[in-house]
Amino acid sequence: MSEALLVQEAGAAPLAAPASGARQFWRRLRAQRAATAAAAVVLLLFLAALAAPLLAALAGQDPDTFHPELVDSAAGGVPRGSFGGIGADHWLGVEPQTGRDLFARIVYGARVSLGVAVAATLLQVTIGVVVGLAAALGNRRLDQILSRITDINVALPLMVIALGLLAVVPPSFPRPVLIALVIGGINWAGTSKIVRAQALALKTLDFVSAARLSGRGRWSIARRELLPSLAAPVITYAALLFPVNITVEAALSFLGVGIKPPTPSWGQMLTEADTWYQSAPTYLLLPAGLLFVTVLSLTVLGEGVRTALDPRAASRLSIGTGREGRTKEQAS
Repeated sequence: MSEALLVQEAGAAPLAAPASGARQFWRRLRAQRAATAAAAVVLLLFLAALAAPLLAALAGQDPDTFHPELVDSAAGGVPRGSFGGIGADHWLGVEPQTGRDLFARIVYGARVSLGVAVAATLLQVTIGVVVGLAAALGNRRLDQILSRITDINVALPLMVIALGLLAVVPPSFPRPVLIALVIGGINWAGTSKIVRAQALALKTLDFVSAARLSGRGRWSIARRELLPSLAAPVITYAALLFPVNITVEAALSFLGVGIKPPTPSWGQMLTEADTWYQSAPTYLLLPAGLLFVTVLSLTVLGEGVRTALDPRAASRLSIGTGREGRTKEQAS
């Protein structure tokens, strides 16, 4: 999903949430079955990532222990047994050549992949909100300078710059932190554009004008008046951006400049599985399938959040739900 499309979708969010916005938001979100199911999947993935040490201990395995006896060295290191060595001791099989437990590496890899995406998204949102508010509340010259910087940032090729930066930074720097900094530090322009546009519209409303006439400073107005009203579009954009960041992290690891062994991540596992897709397909299908399910669930959840925060979409949803209920009553 391109950044321009994300900005367009997030821009449909309301300028301000209703007084009982939180309650209405959860009601609208629960009314969407696909979004509810996606939220359950995402919650399960995050719980598995947080409980990775506990789950690995429950399986009696850890992600770094080699088991050479579980692979057939004469066949090039293919796991012994069916379906990549799946059994009572190794619930998802073992890694080719090394024999490391795949279940342990999958859950530990979820910590890295999801953690990088969370950190990158938070950094993008923070930089975008600060730059967008500064452009909207500053004078014309500051607005022009920040707008040009934002336009340049939009034109930057994220993957090319990320590849260059990650290739020259010393290996001693923590790789997950570096990847989060690179993604978040480059790809913040979409949030900035949304915040600036919404803040400029909010500046013309009566409650902001009243706060300005009362003698309050710009940043006091931004903190107390604008930020609460900007929560809906920012949250919408962050929800749509999160699956993109997971895909970027996986792509960087797949290209060999992301997470380095022995630290597991789903993208890094895909890189190693590239040569085993015929002899040990399970090793490729597990991280690829998890990435697909995670990105799909986050995308559906992001769309559900956008719909729940947008009164126009939510009203259409309520009308549709009401018609469905009346149809069921008439049928009964």
